[in-house]
Amino acid sequence: MQTIKCTGALRRFFPTLKDEAVKGDTVADAIAQFEQSYPGISDYLLDEQGALRKHVNIFIGGQLIQDRVKLKDKLEEGSEILIFQALSGG
Repeated sequence: MQTIKCTGALRRFFPTLKDEAVKGDTVADAIAQFEQSYPGISDYLLDEQGALRKHVNIFIGGQLIQDRVKLKDKLEEGSEILIFQALSGG
């Protein structure tokens, strides 16, 4: 299993958001499973074509994912997936 962790910015929209154990071979698989626990969260993470939104970054084990379009970066057993929603404004 892998663990998805999110920064606090998403808790504004999902107050019960917590670390989530998921299964999957790719980032896309993990997000699809995360969506089952938090319906609507993929709308904040992905655009209409299913690519990662510009203001969202995902790290696997501290490394930024490479595939922001298809989210096919491979996950290993025990991977930690950090979803980081950048804040903008001033």
